[in-house]
Amino acid sequence: MLSFCSVVIPQSFFSISLPHFPLPTFQSHSPPSFFLRKSVNLGCTRESPSIKIHSSLTDFSVDVAVEEKKLPKGETWSVHKFGGTCVGSSLRINNVADVIINDDSERKLVVVSAMSKVTDMMYELINKAQSQDKSYISALDAVAEKHSLTAHELFDGNDLATFLSNLHQDVGNLKAMLQAIDIAGHATESFTDLIVGHGELWSAQILSYVVKKKGTPCNWMDTREVLVVNPTRADQVDPDYLETEQRLNEWYSLNPSKVIIATGFIASTPQNIPTTLKRDGSDFSAAIMGALFKARQVTIWTDVDGVYSADPRKVSDAVILKTLSYQEAWEMSYFGANVLHPRTISPVIRYGIPIIIRNIFNTSASGTKICHPSIIENEDRKILTNYVKGFTTIDNLALINVEGTGMAGVPGTASTIFSAVKEVGANVIMISQASSEHSVCFAVPEKEVKAVSEVLQSIFHSALYAGCLSQVAVIPNCSILAAVGQKMASTPGVSATLFNALAKANINILAIAQGCSEYNVTVVLKREDAIKALRAVHSRFYYSETTIAMGIIGPGLIGSTLLDQLRDQASTLKEESNIDLRVMGIMGSKLMLLDDSGIDLVKWREIREENGEVADMEKFVQHVHGNHFIPNTVLVDCTADSVIASNYDDWLRKGIHVITPNKKANSGPLNEYLRLRALQRQSYTHYFYEATVGAGLPIIGTLRGLLETGDKILQIEGIFSGTLSYIFNNFKDGRVFSEVVAEAKEAGYTEPDPRDDLSGTDVARKVIILARESGLKLELSDIPVENLVPEQLRVSASAQEFMQNLPKFDQELSKKQEDADTAGEVLRYVGVVDVINQKGSVELRRYKKDHPFAQLSGSDNIIAFTTRRYRYQPLIVRGPGAGAQVTAGGIFSDILRLASYLGAPS
Repeated sequence: MLSFCSVVIPQSFFSISLPHFPLPTFQSHSPPSFFLRKSVNLGCTRESPSIKIHSSLTDFSVDVAVEEKKLPKGETWSVHKFGGTCVGSSLRINNVADVIINDDSERKLVVVSAMSKVTDMMYELINKAQSQDKSYISALDAVAEKHSLTAHELFDGNDLATFLSNLHQDVGNLKAMLQAIDIAGHATESFTDLIVGHGELWSAQILSYVVKKKGTPCNWMDTREVLVVNPTRADQVDPDYLETEQRLNEWYSLNPSKVIIATGFIASTPQNIPTTLKRDGSDFSAAIMGALFKARQVTIWTDVDGVYSADPRKVSDAVILKTLSYQEAWEMSYFGANVLHPRTISPVIRYGIPIIIRNIFNTSASGTKICHPSIIENEDRKILTNYVKGFTTIDNLALINVEGTGMAGVPGTASTIFSAVKEVGANVIMISQASSEHSVCFAVPEKEVKAVSEVLQSIFHSALYAGCLSQVAVIPNCSILAAVGQKMASTPGVSATLFNALAKANINILAIAQGCSEYNVTVVLKREDAIKALRAVHSRFYYSETTIAMGIIGPGLIGSTLLDQLRDQASTLKEESNIDLRVMGIMGSKLMLLDDSGIDLVKWREIREENGEVADMEKFVQHVHGNHFIPNTVLVDCTADSVIASNYDDWLRKGIHVITPNKKANSGPLNEYLRLRALQRQSYTHYFYEATVGAGLPIIGTLRGLLETGDKILQIEGIFSGTLSYIFNNFKDGRVFSEVVAEAKEAGYTEPDPRDDLSGTDVARKVIILARESGLKLELSDIPVENLVPEQLRVSASAQEFMQNLPKFDQELSKKQEDADTAGEVLRYVGVVDVINQKGSVELRRYKKDHPFAQLSGSDNIIAFTTRRYRYQPLIVRGPGAGAQVTAGGIFSDILRLASYLGAPS
């Protein structure tokens, strides 16, 4: 049966007369129930002059004699929502299909967003068309090509032909609509919503074909046929549950299925005008559907392991929260946490449907469960003691303060203020009023502060002139910090602890607000203090009383320095941070010292001489890990021994955390490295190795921060050897190479045998570690190394013999140094990770004298990260990269990082 629809476009939409304009043909790819009921109206009224557009729909054959299928509801259904990053490529779409198929729920509704960045691209098409930028045509072709290529990679045959045909028709319609916008110079909200919603239509169709190809029958749903919403303001809509439920039942009667792939984000008004749930509305779609189906749970799949206690981009020690109450989740999302759409909670709370936040790229992680507080208490009684769950910030705010003695006791002042704010359409984030009514202050987005200030100055002009009001002041560049927790209401001292943490961080508070429910305490700060404040309060609440059993392996120069640092900081950590680090064992190559309650670090050397026993690795590990009254164990390997590094896998499997500056594990065989990293991700044990590359410099942490925030590494280049940095910083002014090496050896910068430094092997290990952290699967043997030891001297019997013969080979390097100097350049021994070409190298390079690498002094290291964000001006990390104090400090930092993880709720 071939049916027709009418698409009504108001003539008033166009700003010019279009008597011969080639109008678009609209094609539906969905069952006809929605379109047979009413005409699609793109924003016009019945009284508007209009142009009728008739176009054929896909040929559907509907047998009205077929018995209608009633929609079953209840816990047999589970709802899954997949965001744009989850379906950003063919590989990821395949993974999503596997997750759907492997879910053991009897029935599944899947809500899918547009492919990553597609919604932004669709909005950009409209912007281009409105500004008469003809490149919208090629830009739309690029969007279509993206989906076409993805489809070709995922399925074939009739499914591919059908999808490509639909895609071609859609693109033709979109080009015509964009051409109309181009001529008119304006797009109505209805046109905009209709255009941007195509990303969801295409991704839902693609995913449905992939699921079917894998052997699971399913139907896909264009939710504009089902979901009805009433616009309430520019950025918000309210679902019409009664009408939506009726349409859902009708849709299901024609499309019964145990697996439904539904579009997120898009909907229709009661007049069948296409609309959207506004930005990030797919979460909201999933919650609405979960409520309509009365599902067992709604799982929001994203690219993080769950909800963090704070933004991990700002607080490196932020932890995943296993549970949140509905109210806590709402508060955190309102105050800027990237949890979920702020309105997602409201549809599911009525039926007590849990929301699970999970990571599509780490399905082994259990994620964060958002549910009723009673369920949380039943699942984990310990949760009752964690009265603050998380910390969030909102930036780019301004604080407006209205004050004056004339305000006190005068009814209606606050009403006048906020009525004026409403008139200009500003959003009030937070309000604080002194009990004396002498002042009212409130925070608004910085982009809206000018309009708010002007309207208040106008309304209160007479009061200001008369002196009844002293000022309407604007404090720009503010941020809000909110502490959120269900149990804050019944726990004394939460605010005191929060303010004490801010005071210790030397941070000034501009305003405070706390609701009587006490679900959150909110403070306004200067924007430059926001990250510092966030870290200060997070550390204060999450550094709980944590006892860790430690075993130190290798009490040589670095190990003994670490023990001295632990000794000096032990009392401070316990008193100020409630961290109790107990060294239960110290093991060297010959002797080990064990103690059941913790070794006295003031005189550990003397005690080891008196009570030390023969070193036994198995006994040592058993002793440190066997103290059941201390639940957490960490072994710190301060050696450079490959045999000890080979134990890491076994230790992690036993639940022992590992911290080390030893490069042998991460630069060893690739399969062993990958096994360690996989184990690290799958288990609850931690493996930290910041000091393997930069000693005390934050090289690994910086690299991970870039990668985890979505940056793309292009190249890492650096001077990684303090010894070679010193040598080439001083190899100038006519000095010969052997003389500088001898000086470095005499000053203690080199290994006992300088060939260990000059061979470049240590630099190569650091290069391979960074390469693997960047995602390259390279072996150490894949890294070409320029060896600075003359070939004839590599077999010298001793370091002394090597040093005696080294002057004979000065000429070659002196020539290189002179050539570089003549060209205004310097020589530097560098390691390079070329991520684009998937290779690494260690070599002697020349740099202009104004280059950052030429500005080093002493034995400093310097590393430059060239990334997509830092393409033209690399991110530089510079500082001491060698030495016992800084290396031990880097290890100590990893120990405290572990303590912060373990001190958080588990």
